[in-house]
Amino acid sequence: MERAKVTSAEVAALAGVSQSAVSRVFTPGASASARTVERVRSAAEQLGYRPNVLARAMVSGKSRIIGLVVAYLDNQFYPVALERLSNALQEKGYHILIFTAPNSTDGVDKVMHDLMAYQVDGIILASVSISSDLADRAKDAGIPVVLFNRGQDDMGLSAITSTNRAGGRLAAEFLLAGEHKRIAHIAGWQGSSTGRDRQAGFLEALDKGRITPHALIDGMYDRDVAAACAQDLLGAKTRPDAIFVGNDHMAFAVMDTMRAAGISPGEDISVLGYDDVPLSSWGAYDLTTIRQPVNRMVDTAVDTMLTQIEQPETPPRQIEIDGQLIVRSSARIPEGWPQ
Repeated sequence: MERAKVTSAEVAALAGVSQSAVSRVFTPGASASARTVERVRSAAEQLGYRPNVLARAMVSGKSRIIGLVVAYLDNQFYPVALERLSNALQEKGYHILIFTAPNSTDGVDKVMHDLMAYQVDGIILASVSISSDLADRAKDAGIPVVLFNRGQDDMGLSAITSTNRAGGRLAAEFLLAGEHKRIAHIAGWQGSSTGRDRQAGFLEALDKGRITPHALIDGMYDRDVAAACAQDLLGAKTRPDAIFVGNDHMAFAVMDTMRAAGISPGEDISVLGYDDVPLSSWGAYDLTTIRQPVNRMVDTAVDTMLTQIEQPETPPRQIEIDGQLIVRSSARIPEGWPQ
């Protein structure tokens, strides 16, 4: 026969405390004395008690779950960011429910409907977009939405990004200082604010240096597309002498394509990426790249989300956090460049 579930009343009776004391012990952020916590947890372990999180959510109206939507996990930046978001939220007594969605408003809207049905306390959208209609519905339902590594105009949503435009400028300035003349750009998806902003900053700096881009191609944040772009550039009559790639995920494909063609990154053609994912520092790539400050971005996103949960009238915040150039061997280092 199936064993009956142990109730909080039984734990309270064994521990010699009130049922509300048991509830406080198992509620993140609630107050209970050290002696009460010790007695309740000892009784719970002895009886095999497990708190019913779903039942508590129904009573309190709070699930203590944050929904997180991401377009894809192939790019190393997102597994790293998701792990750190999960850890940071768990420290605050929250957990995450992860959904993947195609990089389109239709796909995200469907997932958003599912998340709202789960009665999550908030939603973080990592590099995906949301329709204005669903943004309004989430607001009406009292579910705060925070954009992570993506901005979206005129939505009235909080957004946490790095300084993408400044990062694009820094990439171009580095390549110009290295006296490159034929500088190509395999951009991130131009349907995204990150791709557009990085490209815009890059073009601003080239224009200031009176250099016309050798080529400008949308790599769609896709490894296969980036590899095909690289093949086209390498097969042209005049090759670029440097390529700025919109993220590291694509830059790895560009470097692999170059090596397959007998071309050495950093010696024959400089390659510069964006993100500084863990693989960038591996000897096989040693990629010069613009580092996204993922720890600070995560901390800011979590703080913004919890503030909006606890203080619903808090206005949305659009926060950009400075990144930095990480110089390695995949690109020519300008003489005298700061180390």
